[in-house]
Amino acid sequence: MSSRASRTLSERAMQMAERRFPELAAKSGHEAYKNTLSVTGAVVVKTSRGQIVERRVDGTSTVLKSLQLGKRVRPGVVLKRVK
Repeated sequence: MSSRASRTLSERAMQMAERRFPELAAKSGHEAYKNTLSVTGAVVVKTSRGQIVERRVDGTSTVLKSLQLGKRVRPGVVLKRVK
């Protein structure tokens, strides 16, 4: 249970709070990305400039695959490395 006291928000206050959702989501995603790299020492796979890249904690990147323009990668798709 939250330690904050429950209070009723007006419609205007709720709309103002809802406008912040995209900003808070972006900030949370960036923090999770930084946390994954720094705390776990793991690699992060992400898309960047039309490529799927593997980023490491030391700042190096390895291109795993070049994507066609407009191609989207569905969440949950398992990619296999090309040897």
